[in-house]
Amino acid sequence: MRLPGGRLDAVAFAALADAAVELGDGGLELTSRGNVQVRGLAAGAERELSGRLHAVGLLPSVTHERVRNIVASPLSGRDGRGLVDVRPLVGELDAALCADAALAELPGRVLFALDDGRGDVIALRPDIGLYAVASDLFALVVGGIDSGLRVSGGEGVAAMLGVAREFLRVRGGRWRVAELDDPVGLVAGVRGESVELPAVAVRPPLGLVPQADGRVALSGLVPLGRLDSAQLTGLRGVAELIVTPWRTVVVPDLTDVPHSLAGSYGLVAAPDSTWAGLTACAGRPGCAKSLTDVRADAAAARAPGGGLAVHWTGCDRGCGRPAGRHVAVVATPGGYEVRLGDEVRARPEDLTATAAAVATTRRSE
Repeated sequence: MRLPGGRLDAVAFAALADAAVELGDGGLELTSRGNVQVRGLAAGAERELSGRLHAVGLLPSVTHERVRNIVASPLSGRDGRGLVDVRPLVGELDAALCADAALAELPGRVLFALDDGRGDVIALRPDIGLYAVASDLFALVVGGIDSGLRVSGGEGVAAMLGVAREFLRVRGGRWRVAELDDPVGLVAGVRGESVELPAVAVRPPLGLVPQADGRVALSGLVPLGRLDSAQLTGLRGVAELIVTPWRTVVVPDLTDVPHSLAGSYGLVAAPDSTWAGLTACAGRPGCAKSLTDVRADAAAARAPGGGLAVHWTGCDRGCGRPAGRHVAVVATPGGYEVRLGDEVRARPEDLTATAAAVATTRRSE
Protein backbone atom coordinates (compact mmCIF):
# COMPACT_ATOMS: atom_id res chain seq x y z
CA MET A 1 0.00 0.00 0.00
CA ARG A 2 1.39 3.38 -1.05
CA LEU A 3 1.57 6.08 1.62
CA PRO A 4 2.36 9.41 -0.10
CA GLY A 5 4.76 11.23 2.18
CA GLY A 6 4.56 8.24 4.54
CA ARG A 7 1.66 9.79 6.43
CA LEU A 8 -1.06 7.84 8.24
CA ASP A 9 -3.78 9.32 10.44
CA ALA A 10 -5.20 7.35 13.37
CA VAL A 11 -8.15 5.94 11.41
CA ALA A 12 -6.02 4.78 8.49
CA PHE A 13 -3.40 3.25 10.79
CA ALA A 14 -6.05 1.35 12.74
CA ALA A 15 -7.47 -0.03 9.50
CA LEU A 16 -4.03 -1.21 8.38
CA ALA A 17 -3.27 -2.74 11.77
CA ASP A 18 -6.58 -4.61 11.79
CA ALA A 19 -6.01 -5.84 8.24
CA ALA A 20 -2.53 -7.08 9.08
CA VAL A 21 -3.81 -9.06 12.07
CA GLU A 22 -7.15 -10.27 10.69
CA LEU A 23 -6.26 -10.87 7.03
CA GLY A 24 -2.46 -11.21 6.96
CA ASP A 25 0.33 -12.73 9.00
CA GLY A 26 -0.07 -10.34 11.92
CA GLY A 27 2.61 -7.81 10.99
CA LEU A 28 3.07 -4.70 8.90
CA GLU A 29 6.19 -4.47 6.73
CA LEU A 30 7.85 -1.10 6.10
CA THR A 31 9.51 -0.62 2.72
CA SER A 32 12.51 1.41 1.55
CA ARG A 33 10.10 3.84 -0.13
CA GLY A 34 8.10 4.67 2.96
CA ASN A 35 5.25 2.36 1.97
CA VAL A 36 3.85 -0.68 3.79
CA GLN A 37 3.07 -4.30 2.97
CA VAL A 38 0.64 -6.85 4.41
CA ARG A 39 1.87 -10.38 3.80
CA GLY A 40 0.35 -13.81 4.28
CA LEU A 41 -3.05 -13.00 2.73
CA ALA A 42 -5.34 -15.93 2.05
CA ALA A 43 -6.67 -16.41 -1.47
CA GLY A 44 -9.51 -13.97 -2.04
CA ALA A 45 -8.57 -11.72 0.88
CA GLU A 46 -7.53 -8.95 -1.52
CA ARG A 47 -11.18 -8.01 -2.04
CA GLU A 48 -11.76 -7.51 1.67
CA LEU A 49 -8.44 -5.69 2.02
CA SER A 50 -9.07 -3.30 -0.86
CA GLY A 51 -12.50 -2.47 0.53
CA ARG A 52 -11.05 -1.62 3.91
CA LEU A 53 -8.32 0.53 2.36
CA HIS A 54 -10.77 2.40 0.16
CA ALA A 55 -13.02 3.15 3.12
CA VAL A 56 -10.24 5.04 4.94
CA GLY A 57 -8.80 6.84 1.92
CA LEU A 58 -5.77 4.62 1.38
CA LEU A 59 -6.88 3.46 -2.07
CA PRO A 60 -8.06 6.59 -3.91
CA SER A 61 -7.39 5.14 -7.35
CA VAL A 62 -7.18 1.46 -8.21
CA THR A 63 -5.73 2.27 -11.64
CA HIS A 64 -2.95 4.48 -10.25
CA GLU A 65 -2.07 2.65 -7.04
CA ARG A 66 1.26 1.24 -8.23
CA VAL A 67 2.54 4.66 -9.39
CA ARG A 68 1.74 6.62 -6.20
CA ASN A 69 5.34 6.35 -5.01
CA ILE A 70 5.84 9.72 -3.31
CA VAL A 71 8.42 10.29 -0.58
CA ALA A 72 8.75 13.57 1.32
CA SER A 73 10.92 14.99 4.11
CA PRO A 74 9.33 13.31 7.19
CA LEU A 75 9.83 16.25 9.59
CA SER A 76 8.99 18.97 7.09
CA GLY A 77 7.03 21.84 8.63
CA ARG A 78 7.67 20.60 12.15
CA ASP A 79 11.27 20.83 13.34
CA GLY A 80 12.05 24.18 11.67
CA ARG A 81 15.00 22.84 9.69
CA GLY A 82 13.63 22.83 6.16
CA LEU A 83 13.34 25.83 3.87
CA VAL A 84 9.66 25.19 3.17
CA ASP A 85 6.84 22.95 4.37
CA VAL A 86 6.34 20.40 1.58
CA ARG A 87 3.36 18.65 3.20
CA PRO A 88 0.77 20.51 1.08
CA LEU A 89 2.65 19.50 -2.08
CA VAL A 90 2.30 15.81 -1.19
CA GLY A 91 -1.49 15.88 -1.40
CA GLU A 92 -1.41 18.11 -4.48
CA LEU A 93 0.97 15.79 -6.32
CA ASP A 94 -0.95 12.65 -5.37
CA ALA A 95 -4.29 14.12 -6.51
CA ALA A 96 -2.88 15.44 -9.80
CA LEU A 97 -1.13 12.14 -10.52
CA CYS A 98 -4.33 10.15 -9.97
CA ALA A 99 -6.36 12.62 -12.07
CA ASP A 100 -4.30 11.96 -15.22
CA ALA A 101 -5.43 8.68 -16.78
CA ALA A 102 -2.33 8.41 -18.97
CA LEU A 103 0.03 8.46 -15.98
CA ALA A 104 -1.37 5.14 -14.76
CA GLU A 105 0.98 3.65 -17.38
CA LEU A 106 4.10 4.83 -15.56
CA PRO A 107 6.36 1.98 -14.42
CA GLY A 108 5.78 1.11 -10.79
CA ARG A 109 9.45 1.75 -10.02
CA VAL A 110 9.25 5.48 -10.74
CA LEU A 111 9.85 7.46 -7.54
CA PHE A 112 8.70 11.04 -6.85
CA ALA A 113 10.36 13.04 -4.07
CA LEU A 114 9.62 16.30 -2.27
CA ASP A 115 12.63 17.50 -0.26
CA ASP A 116 12.29 20.64 1.86
CA GLY A 117 15.96 21.50 1.40
CA ARG A 118 17.48 19.48 4.23
CA GLY A 119 18.77 16.82 1.83
CA ASP A 120 17.01 13.69 3.04
CA VAL A 121 14.74 12.17 0.39
CA ILE A 122 16.51 13.82 -2.55
CA ALA A 123 19.55 11.65 -1.70
CA LEU A 124 17.43 8.61 -2.64
CA ARG A 125 18.01 9.66 -6.26
CA PRO A 126 14.36 9.90 -7.25
CA ASP A 127 13.21 9.74 -10.85
CA ILE A 128 11.44 13.09 -10.50
CA GLY A 129 11.78 15.40 -7.54
CA LEU A 130 11.67 18.89 -6.10
CA TYR A 131 14.55 20.08 -3.90
CA ALA A 132 13.98 23.36 -2.07
CA VAL A 133 16.77 25.90 -2.58
CA ALA A 134 14.86 28.88 -1.09
CA SER A 135 11.58 29.53 0.72
CA ASP A 136 9.55 29.32 -2.50
CA LEU A 137 12.04 28.05 -5.04
CA PHE A 138 12.76 24.45 -5.99
CA ALA A 139 15.29 22.71 -8.18
CA LEU A 140 13.59 20.25 -10.52
CA VAL A 141 15.46 16.97 -10.17
CA VAL A 142 15.34 14.37 -12.95
CA GLY A 143 16.91 10.94 -12.72
CA GLY A 144 18.70 11.99 -9.55
CA ILE A 145 20.27 15.03 -11.28
CA ASP A 146 19.52 18.72 -10.85
CA SER A 147 18.07 19.73 -14.22
CA GLY A 148 18.97 23.39 -13.74
CA LEU A 149 15.31 24.42 -13.95
CA ARG A 150 13.95 26.39 -10.99
CA VAL A 151 10.23 26.48 -10.19
CA SER A 152 8.04 27.98 -7.49
CA GLY A 153 5.91 25.89 -5.18
CA GLY A 154 2.88 26.73 -7.28
CA GLU A 155 4.60 25.46 -10.43
CA GLY A 156 6.27 22.42 -8.94
CA VAL A 157 3.64 19.70 -9.35
CA ALA A 158 2.88 20.68 -12.95
CA ALA A 159 6.60 20.60 -13.76
CA MET A 160 7.01 17.15 -12.21
CA LEU A 161 4.07 15.67 -14.08
CA GLY A 162 5.29 17.27 -17.31
CA VAL A 163 8.52 15.30 -16.92
CA ALA A 164 6.52 12.13 -16.14
CA ARG A 165 4.49 12.51 -19.34
CA GLU A 166 7.62 13.06 -21.43
CA PHE A 167 9.24 9.99 -19.88
CA LEU A 168 6.20 7.94 -20.87
CA ARG A 169 6.58 9.18 -24.43
CA VAL A 170 10.23 8.20 -24.81
CA ARG A 171 10.79 5.43 -22.25
CA GLY A 172 10.67 2.41 -24.55
CA GLY A 173 11.18 -0.50 -22.16
CA ARG A 174 12.98 1.49 -19.50
CA TRP A 175 11.81 1.29 -15.89
CA ARG A 176 13.62 4.29 -14.39
CA VAL A 177 14.31 7.80 -15.68
CA ALA A 178 18.03 7.42 -14.93
CA GLU A 179 18.18 4.65 -17.54
CA LEU A 180 17.73 7.23 -20.31
CA ASP A 181 20.84 8.46 -22.12
CA ASP A 182 19.90 12.06 -21.32
CA PRO A 183 17.43 12.26 -18.40
CA VAL A 184 17.68 16.06 -18.20
CA GLY A 185 16.52 16.21 -21.82
CA LEU A 186 13.01 15.47 -20.54
CA VAL A 187 12.83 18.98 -19.06
CA ALA A 188 11.34 21.80 -21.10
CA GLY A 189 12.09 25.44 -20.29
CA VAL A 190 15.04 27.69 -19.62
CA ARG A 191 17.64 25.90 -17.53
CA GLY A 192 20.49 27.40 -15.60
CA GLU A 193 23.54 25.90 -13.97
CA SER A 194 22.85 22.71 -12.04
CA VAL A 195 24.28 21.97 -8.61
CA GLU A 196 25.47 18.73 -7.06
CA LEU A 197 22.83 17.13 -4.87
CA PRO A 198 23.48 15.54 -1.47
CA ALA A 199 24.87 12.04 -1.91
CA VAL A 200 24.06 10.85 1.61
CA ALA A 201 20.64 11.34 3.16
CA VAL A 202 20.29 13.52 6.24
CA ARG A 203 18.02 11.08 8.03
CA PRO A 204 15.72 12.05 10.91
CA PRO A 205 17.61 11.56 14.17
CA LEU A 206 16.43 8.84 16.51
CA GLY A 207 14.81 9.85 19.79
CA LEU A 208 12.89 12.97 20.76
CA VAL A 209 13.05 15.76 18.17
CA PRO A 210 12.00 19.27 19.27
CA GLN A 211 9.37 20.89 17.06
CA ALA A 212 9.21 24.59 16.28
CA ASP A 213 5.81 24.85 18.02
CA GLY A 214 7.16 23.64 21.38
CA ARG A 215 5.93 20.08 21.05
CA VAL A 216 8.16 17.11 20.20
CA ALA A 217 8.26 14.29 17.68
CA LEU A 218 9.38 10.79 18.55
CA SER A 219 11.56 9.20 15.89
CA GLY A 220 12.03 5.48 16.34
CA LEU A 221 13.64 2.61 14.49
CA VAL A 222 11.49 -0.42 13.63
CA PRO A 223 13.76 -3.47 14.01
CA LEU A 224 14.20 -5.10 10.61
CA GLY A 225 11.33 -3.02 9.30
CA ARG A 226 8.47 -5.10 10.71
CA LEU A 227 5.79 -3.88 13.10
CA ASP A 228 4.40 -6.97 14.81
CA SER A 229 0.99 -7.25 16.44
CA ALA A 230 2.26 -5.99 19.82
CA GLN A 231 3.82 -2.91 18.24
CA LEU A 232 0.69 -2.27 16.18
CA THR A 233 -1.33 -2.36 19.39
CA GLY A 234 1.09 -0.02 21.15
CA LEU A 235 0.89 2.59 18.39
CA ARG A 236 -2.89 2.64 18.23
CA GLY A 237 -4.36 5.96 19.18
CA VAL A 238 -1.50 8.19 18.00
CA ALA A 239 -2.95 11.07 16.00
CA GLU A 240 -0.50 10.64 13.15
CA LEU A 241 2.25 8.24 12.16
CA ILE A 242 4.87 8.97 9.50
CA VAL A 243 6.62 6.03 7.84
CA THR A 244 10.06 6.96 6.49
CA PRO A 245 12.11 5.37 3.68
CA TRP A 246 14.66 4.22 6.30
CA ARG A 247 12.30 1.86 8.10
CA THR A 248 11.79 4.25 10.95
CA VAL A 249 8.57 5.91 12.04
CA VAL A 250 7.90 9.38 13.41
CA VAL A 251 5.12 10.11 15.89
CA PRO A 252 4.75 13.91 15.75
CA ASP A 253 3.03 16.62 17.82
CA LEU A 254 3.54 15.06 21.25
CA THR A 255 3.46 16.83 24.64
CA ASP A 256 4.77 15.70 28.04
CA VAL A 257 6.66 12.78 26.55
CA PRO A 258 8.53 10.39 28.86
CA HIS A 259 11.82 9.07 27.50
CA SER A 260 10.48 5.55 27.93
CA LEU A 261 7.76 6.15 25.35
CA ALA A 262 9.76 4.63 22.48
CA GLY A 263 9.94 1.35 24.37
CA SER A 264 6.23 1.31 25.04
CA TYR A 265 5.65 1.64 21.30
CA GLY A 266 8.14 -1.13 20.57
CA LEU A 267 10.51 1.27 18.81
CA VAL A 268 14.26 1.74 19.17
CA ALA A 269 15.33 5.32 19.87
CA ALA A 270 19.02 4.85 20.74
CA PRO A 271 21.37 5.74 17.85
CA ASP A 272 23.97 3.25 19.10
CA SER A 273 21.55 0.31 19.20
CA THR A 274 22.66 -2.91 17.55
CA TRP A 275 19.54 -2.57 15.37
CA ALA A 276 20.76 0.73 13.89
CA GLY A 277 21.79 0.43 10.25
CA LEU A 278 20.58 -3.18 10.04
CA THR A 279 17.90 -4.07 7.48
CA ALA A 280 16.69 -7.20 5.74
CA CYS A 281 14.28 -8.34 3.07
CA ALA A 282 11.21 -10.36 4.05
CA GLY A 283 12.97 -13.71 3.69
CA ARG A 284 11.29 -17.00 4.52
CA PRO A 285 8.46 -17.68 5.10
CA GLY A 286 7.22 -14.35 3.72
CA CYS A 287 8.87 -14.72 0.32
CA ALA A 288 8.92 -17.91 -1.71
CA LYS A 289 12.06 -16.82 -3.58
CA SER A 290 14.14 -16.51 -0.43
CA LEU A 291 16.61 -19.28 0.34
CA THR A 292 16.40 -18.90 4.11
CA ASP A 293 15.00 -16.98 7.08
CA VAL A 294 17.31 -13.98 6.71
CA ARG A 295 15.62 -11.96 9.43
CA ALA A 296 16.37 -14.55 12.06
CA ASP A 297 19.98 -14.71 10.89
CA ALA A 298 20.33 -10.92 10.77
CA ALA A 299 18.93 -10.60 14.28
CA ALA A 300 21.34 -13.24 15.58
CA ALA A 301 24.35 -11.64 13.90
CA ARG A 302 23.72 -8.00 14.72
CA ALA A 303 26.60 -6.05 16.21
CA PRO A 304 27.13 -2.46 17.39
CA GLY A 305 26.71 -0.03 14.50
CA GLY A 306 28.82 2.91 13.50
CA GLY A 307 30.03 1.67 10.13
CA LEU A 308 28.23 1.10 6.87
CA ALA A 309 24.59 0.04 6.82
CA VAL A 310 24.17 -3.73 6.53
CA HIS A 311 21.37 -5.27 4.47
CA TRP A 312 20.54 -8.99 4.44
CA THR A 313 18.72 -10.58 1.50
CA GLY A 314 17.48 -14.10 0.86
CA CYS A 315 18.47 -14.14 -2.81
CA ASP A 316 20.33 -12.14 -5.45
CA ARG A 317 17.41 -9.82 -6.19
CA GLY A 318 18.42 -7.62 -3.28
CA CYS A 319 14.92 -6.43 -2.42
CA GLY A 320 14.72 -3.49 -0.03
CA ARG A 321 18.40 -2.62 -0.18
CA PRO A 322 19.28 0.88 0.97
CA ALA A 323 20.40 3.63 -1.36
CA GLY A 324 24.11 4.38 -1.30
CA ARG A 325 27.15 2.46 -0.13
CA HIS A 326 26.36 -0.44 2.18
CA VAL A 327 27.35 -3.96 3.14
CA ALA A 328 25.19 -6.64 1.52
CA VAL A 329 24.85 -10.09 3.08
CA VAL A 330 23.32 -12.25 0.36
CA ALA A 331 22.05 -15.82 0.71
CA THR A 332 23.23 -18.13 -2.07
CA PRO A 333 22.81 -21.89 -2.53
CA GLY A 334 26.28 -22.31 -1.04
CA GLY A 335 25.84 -20.02 1.96
CA TYR A 336 25.98 -16.29 2.65
CA GLU A 337 28.22 -13.95 0.67
CA VAL A 338 29.42 -10.67 2.13
CA ARG A 339 29.58 -7.91 -0.46
CA LEU A 340 30.17 -4.21 -0.64
CA GLY A 341 26.89 -3.12 -2.21
CA ASP A 342 26.48 -5.22 -5.35
CA GLU A 343 30.18 -6.04 -5.60
CA VAL A 344 31.22 -9.53 -4.55
CA ARG A 345 34.22 -9.27 -2.26
CA ALA A 346 37.08 -11.61 -3.06
CA ARG A 347 38.10 -11.43 0.60
CA PRO A 348 35.09 -11.21 2.96
CA GLU A 349 37.57 -10.62 5.77
CA ASP A 350 37.96 -7.09 4.36
CA LEU A 351 34.59 -6.46 5.99
CA THR A 352 35.67 -8.02 9.26
CA ALA A 353 32.84 -7.08 11.62
CA THR A 354 30.10 -8.22 9.27
CA ALA A 355 32.00 -11.29 8.08
CA ALA A 356 32.62 -12.41 11.65
CA ALA A 357 28.99 -11.97 12.57
CA VAL A 358 27.85 -13.88 9.49
CA ALA A 359 30.21 -16.71 10.34
CA THR A 360 28.28 -17.35 13.56
CA THR A 361 24.92 -17.78 11.82
CA ARG A 362 23.50 -20.85 10.17
CA ARG A 363 23.92 -21.15 6.42
CA SER A 364 21.23 -21.10 3.76
CA GLU A 365 18.86 -24.03 3.87
